[in-house]
Amino acid sequence: MVKMERWFRCLSVAFLAASLISVGLAGGVLLDRAVLLRVAPGDTIPPEAEGEFRLMAEAWNTIQRVYVDRDALVAQNLAYGAINGMVDALGDTGHSRFMSPEMVQEQRKLTEGEFEGIGAEVQMRDGQVVIVTPMDGSPALEAGLRPGDIILEVDGASVAGLSLVEVVAQIVGPAGTSVSLTLLDPDTGTTRQVAIVRARITLESVTWQRLPGTGIAHIRITRFSNGAGERLGDVLAQIQQQELDGVILDLRNNPGGLLGEAVTVASHFLQVGNVLLVRNAQGEVTPVPVEPGGWAPQLPLVVLINGGSASASEIVAGAIQDAGRGTLVGETTFGTGTVLSQFPLSDGSALLLAIQEWLTPDGRQIWHEGIAPDIAVPMSVDVVLLRPLAEQAMTADELHSSEDVQLLRALDVLGHSVGQ
Repeated sequence: MVKMERWFRCLSVAFLAASLISVGLAGGVLLDRAVLLRVAPGDTIPPEAEGEFRLMAEAWNTIQRVYVDRDALVAQNLAYGAINGMVDALGDTGHSRFMSPEMVQEQRKLTEGEFEGIGAEVQMRDGQVVIVTPMDGSPALEAGLRPGDIILEVDGASVAGLSLVEVVAQIVGPAGTSVSLTLLDPDTGTTRQVAIVRARITLESVTWQRLPGTGIAHIRITRFSNGAGERLGDVLAQIQQQELDGVILDLRNNPGGLLGEAVTVASHFLQVGNVLLVRNAQGEVTPVPVEPGGWAPQLPLVVLINGGSASASEIVAGAIQDAGRGTLVGETTFGTGTVLSQFPLSDGSALLLAIQEWLTPDGRQIWHEGIAPDIAVPMSVDVVLLRPLAEQAMTADELHSSEDVQLLRALDVLGHSVGQ
């Protein structure tokens, strides 16, 4: 049996540049039984579903017989739309989903930390496509995209009524090409148009900088892609060599990533116990223990979180909070709580299906609840978060005058006012 890699859905979709198949993903039709049997053994059709399969075949055949736009009768599009419709009917919006072969490849690239696009995480909220966060060093960040921005138009065409996948399909494109977005600021009600040149983006999953005028290291994890845990270990080794006094672990606007990387990251700060609990469909709970050999089990720690912290970020934050290992500062996290597994289909497409639910080590449910901070520090989405790369050129005075009040509060918690 092929081993399937477990990972956590980001609750958002990166604007990637590969060509996606443009299909009607709100559909509800399926291949008839004869066509289906070409890719699935007959005994995989449950006897109790014979009537439903027959009904779907009726719909398929009716469309083929009478639909007036004959050019639209593309079998693959209808099949993909039907599969997507089945997954949508599960009600696990934003998590379980169908991926075309192209989307499977792009998801793999995103997990590996390199892809082409504008570099923005988005999600569907109340029927609108909303920017969750622009990625560090991305064209989206340079163009001024902000968390909370609502996408109204792509290249002058309205996206009203389109699915998230359909909107992303309009934005993707090769590196070096441009796309124009019309954005709505929900706080002010104003709109603006932004032109963005797509690029090849290499994500630095872990960056860090000693905050000017302090003995504190600011470590930012942008997402839990391959190697993030190992990279964090290297960073913590450098911090110990420099004999710094504490760490601010910044998980704000981190949409998640791989389960194994989340476990490794949390384990660097913990000595014993569990990182999380996993509950399956039968209600059985399996603990996921701390990995031995963490680099910083005693180093003073504050974790920054906000509404863009999701999935793997919530695992790490919940583990540290339950263990009393550090202080969480910021805002309540997004609230992702399902474990997804990828099930390949015969043509290279795949289903991402929620097969388990994760809990904090103390058994707290995060699904729809999120992780609440120990110290709540709200901050406007208009404020640009301080990032380690930008802090390299900052003075202590510039840091002190920053609008990133969450980071400044974290410094206070660690007993380091700027200039000490």
